[in-house]
Amino acid sequence: MATVAVMSKQAISGLENEIDRAKELFASLSADEWAAPSGCAGWRVQDVAQHMASVYQQIADPTSIDMGDSGKSESSAEVPVQARADWSPDQVIAAYDEWSAKGLAALAGLQEPPMADTVVPLSDLGEHPLHMLGNAIAFDHYCHLRHDIGAAVDSAAGLPKDPQVLAPTLEWMLAGLPQMCESELAGVPKQAVNLVFDGPAANSWCLTPGDTAAGPRWVVANGADDDAPLIRSTAHDFVSWGTKRADWRATSTGDVSNANVAAVLDAINII
Repeated sequence: MATVAVMSKQAISGLENEIDRAKELFASLSADEWAAPSGCAGWRVQDVAQHMASVYQQIADPTSIDMGDSGKSESSAEVPVQARADWSPDQVIAAYDEWSAKGLAALAGLQEPPMADTVVPLSDLGEHPLHMLGNAIAFDHYCHLRHDIGAAVDSAAGLPKDPQVLAPTLEWMLAGLPQMCESELAGVPKQAVNLVFDGPAANSWCLTPGDTAAGPRWVVANGADDDAPLIRSTAHDFVSWGTKRADWRATSTGDVSNANVAAVLDAINII
């Protein structure tokens, strides 16, 4: 089985469409929808949109925005959201329009060597080559639009499950899973699990315990292990349950009654 592949250039193309979807969605929201509680605990729909703009600003011009110094991605995300909590929706839209264009240009500039292959630490998200930032932002957009804003706004929940965004999203999640969930996985049974995703961005992967001779970290590889139990879901639903927004049991089939499998899946919490 090959190690997790990356498709960051596809992520850039997908993000072009995703930005257009976000702009159209934001322009359609009523005052009540902007103020509605989102799927992110403690955040309104407006706060989620503000976060999306802030992420692009951090990429395009990190000196222009205060993200705090916690070293934790979720704590850092909270800083600009709280600082701009009294912004109007029009201000949020203007910020998104400005920084999404600048951020996408910056991400596109990271797709060629030598920058593309430079591995950097990304706080508690792990260490990744710079080109994978495109995948990370594809994940950020896909999840926030459909699952978080979508929790309050039907038109957001109904956005297309675009494989150009969803496939890079999956690759970011699976590349990051062994690093982001290392401590949680260290305490579960050493049980390999096949993850089979149906629907848009259909693919199969195997999550395997690390070889103690090589280190404790688990490994995610493309393909399936015929000897391992199998969990079947959709890629779209994995974005939700892989981030603890939902329970994997609600949308998964296969070896769901295997206690070892359940322990492994319960340990997954991708940031």
